[in-house]
Amino acid sequence: MNAIATDAVVPVLEARRLTLDYETERGTVRAVDEVDFSVAEGERLVLLGPSGCGKSSILKAAAGFLRPASGTLHLRGREIGGPGPDRIVVFQEFDQLLPWKTVLGNVTFPLRVARGLTRKEAEERARHALDRVGLARVLHQFPHTLSGGMKQRTAIARALATDPEILLMDEPFAALDALTRLKMQQDLIEIADELKITLLFVTHAIDEAVLIGSRLHLLSAHPGRTIASFDTSGLGAADIGSARFERVTRDVHALLFDRRAAA
Repeated sequence: MNAIATDAVVPVLEARRLTLDYETERGTVRAVDEVDFSVAEGERLVLLGPSGCGKSSILKAAAGFLRPASGTLHLRGREIGGPGPDRIVVFQEFDQLLPWKTVLGNVTFPLRVARGLTRKEAEERARHALDRVGLARVLHQFPHTLSGGMKQRTAIARALATDPEILLMDEPFAALDALTRLKMQQDLIEIADELKITLLFVTHAIDEAVLIGSRLHLLSAHPGRTIASFDTSGLGAADIGSARFERVTRDVHALLFDRRAAA
């Protein structure tokens, strides 16, 4: 286990004593309690922890959908005050696509609305992104004709085409079968490395976190508090089953479950 610091002077995303609450019929419920983290340019930071630890809440706050109860959340030094095209979210649900638009139409739509591109500019950028995720042959198909993996590829292409400051992903492969999930994980790593994408990724699967992340940020059970940070840079699909991959996986598992058993 290695706790590491980010060298960037101004991180792409930075949380300082971030605290998130929800209002319920029974009163205020604390989801996240004074969490600190930062995401450097081109880094893949994975938030990992048990269900209910506030991972998705942090992602919603980063996207601008949830305001902090206290603490701060900044994008390149600017406090996040709401949603914006500089942050794009990819969810695990397959129904995040517009069913009445084709694959190409789903990717061009935000480019025209949020980025103000002409139809020609939007289609050129969309075609490039769809080709990058292997969907060049299904441009004119509608979402209901696509497999789960193809729908997620379309959602990722849409996110890539908008060229966000940071890509936010909330368990995007959780609903896929094992083989498709592994292929999507490998493709994401390859694309992220090639395009130098800055990524905040949420999962509760330890092996997925170790595979995708260049750094892991572990959260405790509800309410989410920081446990540790792991350096997992350099680990990829070829390392699955290796001594280092298995050692990191065991260390993360022990930290998460030992703390839960002791709680």
